[in-house]
Amino acid sequence: MPAPVPALRPRRALQRSAARLGIYAFLLTTALFFLAPLYVMLVTSFKTMDEIRAGQLFALPAAPTLEPWRVAWSEVCAGVSCEGIRVGFWNSVAIVVPSTVLPIAIGALNGYALSLWRPRGAEWLFGVLLLGAFIPVQVMIYPLVKLLAALGLFSSLPGIVAVHTVFSMPVMTLLFRNHFLAVPVELFKAARVDGAGFWRIFGQLMLPLATPMIVVAAIMQLTGVWNDYVLGLVFAGHEQQPMTVQLNNVINTTTGERQYNVNMAATILTSLVPLAVYFLSGRWFLRGIAAGAVKG
Repeated sequence: MPAPVPALRPRRALQRSAARLGIYAFLLTTALFFLAPLYVMLVTSFKTMDEIRAGQLFALPAAPTLEPWRVAWSEVCAGVSCEGIRVGFWNSVAIVVPSTVLPIAIGALNGYALSLWRPRGAEWLFGVLLLGAFIPVQVMIYPLVKLLAALGLFSSLPGIVAVHTVFSMPVMTLLFRNHFLAVPVELFKAARVDGAGFWRIFGQLMLPLATPMIVVAAIMQLTGVWNDYVLGLVFAGHEQQPMTVQLNNVINTTTGERQYNVNMAATILTSLVPLAVYFLSGRWFLRGIAAGAVKG
């Protein structure tokens, strides 16, 4: 009777364990690489200038202080104004709220119409909208400046909101069109048989089903508008400068000693809103992305 062949399972299990350890090591190294600047910014924002001058970049603060955060919020100079970045924060809030609600509402309506009702020329219209996503923003700045100036909206809150709304239309429409294409068409037909029209189906059936995609669109639009610098600098005007523009002015305004702890605190304050949105809505983001990737 021939001898049994040795099982290869232990060797394969060992190989899988080694591969898994390699993947974990790579992911950990990558995470540390990206988290290192954030760690430096955070610990520096709690240090005094004497500690910073000591040159121990990665050391924890010996005597943590919140004074840099207070100065960054209410006293730091951005150009000739020394009111802190709180002014830019509320300007950003005033820009972000309508620039998030309006594009989502219009994009959901566009996606609903192009996916289920399919009016004449819908494919051409959708192609034109997608084409707008590939045009660089910088190419459109000068024509938009001339157009908004002619309409009397340049350097105003409605002007910057309109710009963000226009530039977000291709992506918002694509997201909601793909999501509504994944909805069983039988639901739409049943609603039509029951006598529901365009707006009733949209408001009572499709929007509740699109909650995950609405969250995804809100996360993308909110973070994109909040982090924007170029459009805010060009179109918002001096009175509505967003937080990113004021942060640039804070960093580049130097009178006497450069306060690195205040600069780091101002930078973290500027990024707190996008970080909070991602941490609080992460599971909704993944669920919405998966739901909108069923059909193209």
